[in-house]
Amino acid sequence: MIQRLALDKLQKLSKQFPVVCILGPRQCGKTTIAKIYQQQCKKKALYLDLESPADARKLSDPELLFTQNPDTVFILDEVQRMPSLFQLLRSVVDKYKKPGRFILLGSANPDLIKGVSETLAGRISYIQAYPFHYTEIQHAPKSFEKHFFRGGFPDAFLAKNDVLASNWMDAFVRTFIERDLNTLFGTNFSPPLMFKLWRMLAHHHGGIWNAHSFSKGLDISPTTVNRYLDYLEGAFMVRRLAPYYANIGKRLVKSPKIYVSDNGLLHHLLDIPNYKTLQTHPVIGYSWESYVIEQICQLLPRSIQPYFYRTHDGSEMDLILVKGITPLCCIEIKWSHSPGITKGMTESIKDLKCKKNYIIIPGDEKDIPMRKDVYSVGFMHFINVILPKLVK
Repeated sequence: MIQRLALDKLQKLSKQFPVVCILGPRQCGKTTIAKIYQQQCKKKALYLDLESPADARKLSDPELLFTQNPDTVFILDEVQRMPSLFQLLRSVVDKYKKPGRFILLGSANPDLIKGVSETLAGRISYIQAYPFHYTEIQHAPKSFEKHFFRGGFPDAFLAKNDVLASNWMDAFVRTFIERDLNTLFGTNFSPPLMFKLWRMLAHHHGGIWNAHSFSKGLDISPTTVNRYLDYLEGAFMVRRLAPYYANIGKRLVKSPKIYVSDNGLLHHLLDIPNYKTLQTHPVIGYSWESYVIEQICQLLPRSIQPYFYRTHDGSEMDLILVKGITPLCCIEIKWSHSPGITKGMTESIKDLKCKKNYIIIPGDEKDIPMRKDVYSVGFMHFINVILPKLVK
């Protein structure tokens, strides 16, 4: 069994908060995590999927169900389908304030987040669930190649071969665009338009966001393009990496970078059939950059924020980890086993006055000094050894 990071967080937070909410994309494993928790829970636990008509009928009188079972842990999946529950949960929690009473699962619906935060402030803790993280599957055969190419969605990663993984991804994309987006956000999207936007994002992967450029290609307004991007980000399909602002007397790029969050989804949208083809594809550098950024970001505590840095005169850093207003470290990401220190990286380090700086490359090599303040390090060593020390 693959030990999920979110399960460990759930077990800890359910001992402190009456309500724990797990948010994450469709098919990332939220339900599996909840059911494992249900099996391991020492209390009686009842799982209800609100997309199931039979389970929804059990909640025809939720107040009666909750009050008559004060010692039962209720796991409510796709809870955004019943927004009337939120106000009720507040009164039930206040009446029987016991840790771990309710576990809510949602597929990143902004209405869910808004509804919960307004009614359950101080009573709830959030957990972000993702597809498989590298540290969860690193001991599996050919784990790096499969994870880097297929991404972390469990059904794609665990498929017997790349063809079956691609078949699953194709069905996922079509279902998500044609059904899930409308269900999650309560609006009617044009599937062909959304699919075209997604393909454009894949070809623009790692680039600076420019809504006007996308609006021309899609023949819709920049406002609509930005709204669609918000929906995709809200569903955890894209990551918007914000620029770092520093008062250094230079003109800074102020628009975010946009990445397709899951590498498997990116490669599917670009019609890359296997890892061998990926290695010689022009996107490999940007794909590697986004993969490393995503794996790092998923492990960051809330006190540390990720940014990129770029000035108009060419200074650039792929990733900066910032605590408060202080940069902890600067990171360049290179698909190379013999990287060099660029002038842009040197200027960025000088601008940011950062003492810990790394160039992350493929592999598990330990950190090797390239100069007194810059180290080359393999991705696996950085994730398993260096990052945990940085974020303490």
